[in-house]
Amino acid sequence: MIAAAPQDIAASIGMTASDFGRIARSVQGEFGIFLPEVKKDLVYSRLLRRVRNLRLPDFSAYCDLIESPAGTAERTEMLSALTTNVTNFFRESHHFDLLRSRILPPLLQAASKGARVRLWSAGCSSGQEPYSIAFTLLSLMPKAALHDIRILATDVDPRVIARAQDGIYPITDRDTIPEPMRSQFTESGPDGLKIGNAARGLVTFATLNLMDDWPMRGSFDVIFCRNVAIYFDVATQERLWRRFVGAMRPGSHLLIGQSERITGPREAKLENVGTTAYRLAPAGAGGSSPPTQERSPT
Repeated sequence: MIAAAPQDIAASIGMTASDFGRIARSVQGEFGIFLPEVKKDLVYSRLLRRVRNLRLPDFSAYCDLIESPAGTAERTEMLSALTTNVTNFFRESHHFDLLRSRILPPLLQAASKGARVRLWSAGCSSGQEPYSIAFTLLSLMPKAALHDIRILATDVDPRVIARAQDGIYPITDRDTIPEPMRSQFTESGPDGLKIGNAARGLVTFATLNLMDDWPMRGSFDVIFCRNVAIYFDVATQERLWRRFVGAMRPGSHLLIGQSERITGPREAKLENVGTTAYRLAPAGAGGSSPPTQERSPT
């Protein structure tokens, strides 16, 4: 149990270089997020409220908390404070154009013949990305639920996952969803914009730290991981690319953020097929392999 700090906490609580170093090591060790020294002021401004809310006397005490077994919940709060969950429906629309025109058609054709199709939104934030994927898929195959097609959506922050599962957004968000998808797959009501059952039924949400072991089995046909790797250093990014390649089958696609790049040995296997869009080439071949009908669960 943490003892309460005095009632009158000083208006200005300083952060020492040692405090910042401890926070940076904790964040990188658990979540892979790299915080260079130039981020010190940002970290200070975002975590100062946490120190005050917890009625701690200084950042040293805060570091003691997050480094202790009792700090599990606070490490999640720290993560939420330090990361920016900025997203919207059909963000970076070129990826959805590619998904609709080139990536999904052969996958859905295979699904209609019994193949298993899996898509993963890794770092899904509050859910607009996986629902945009679902809208795109349903526009091509309205009865997708009758086939073995699923979208996995994961994020390290359980709070944004909870919001995504609710599937309710500000009514102004409807303007970012093109017609006729807006009319077909969403509803407008007093609580805001609500995702329809058809799209909700395709998406499974789960909390997942990409730095941990991945419990999913089987391969993915499409992986969206956009504006996530920007938080990592180069070594962590390259490790993530390797792991994604290991979770893909030949011919699968990986879509990343517009400010991100694939680096390292994974470049040899991932072919650029569009703006920040990559395809895993079959070994020794340049053509795409069709989806198999293996029954490996995810």
